[in-house]
Amino acid sequence: MKKVRKAIIPCAGFGTRFLPATKAIPKEMLPIVDVPALQLIVEECVNSGITDILIILGKNKKCIEDHFDISPDLEQLLKKGNKDVSLQIIRSLSNMANFFYVRQREMNGSGMAVLAGEAFVGNEPFVVVYGDDIVYSGDGKPAIGQLIDAYNNTGKTILGAQTVPPEEAIKYGVVVPGSVKGRYTDMKGIIEKPSIDELPSCLASLGRYVITPDIFEILRNTPPASNGEVYLTDAINHMAKTVGVYAYDFEGIRYDTGDKFGYIQSNIEYGLRHNEIGAELAAYIKKLAKTL
Repeated sequence: MKKVRKAIIPCAGFGTRFLPATKAIPKEMLPIVDVPALQLIVEECVNSGITDILIILGKNKKCIEDHFDISPDLEQLLKKGNKDVSLQIIRSLSNMANFFYVRQREMNGSGMAVLAGEAFVGNEPFVVVYGDDIVYSGDGKPAIGQLIDAYNNTGKTILGAQTVPPEEAIKYGVVVPGSVKGRYTDMKGIIEKPSIDELPSCLASLGRYVITPDIFEILRNTPPASNGEVYLTDAINHMAKTVGVYAYDFEGIRYDTGDKFGYIQSNIEYGLRHNEIGAELAAYIKKLAKTL
């Protein structure tokens, strides 16, 4: 079985839920305290053993490439100012992984974004992680690393999921479960945003996958939805009903930074963990809470 060493991160969307902030700044580059959301995702990939990362870009997202590139002028400025810690952080960005970029010419769905990475992936299993889903794992194994372990145990495509309350599950793709063993669920399919009365389970798909390369042929034959877009979940659904897919209920705190509340929540909680401002922020929140 081939080692999982490549990841695709789709970042081509417009981020309309965060306009006007995202008119000129990609939503993936909005900061979680002082680190772009996308960098946290890249760090999770790297800490899970990923060496090669393909970022799928749309228009006006060149700053993503710039962020993970060298910056001689900035490095020189930091060096002159004896800001050694900041210099080390900036220099480390371009060395985190081997970065590659492809532009998605049309916004025609998550499936087509992944299909754009076929030449990059070749005949290997690979990770897909969306650019606005962050998982905090603390001292535990990163979520992507957990999914890679699940793939190594099964040899099957793995869908990252968590059990959520019914009122939350209706916002996501929900797993139609077969047999369950521990954190593994043999998927019978997936239903996008079902009504609360039709929930097949409360196991929600949360933006992380380890996928076998046969997905590409399936994507080429997946019909577009009524809006003209081809969705990755439709191809995963087909795989679940044919070759088999497991959902894995991963450990970690997940933040939807593509959602305004999820974004604010992530900043507060990452801020409380931050070495520089954590104690000060905690004191402020306690003081503020008395006024609410």
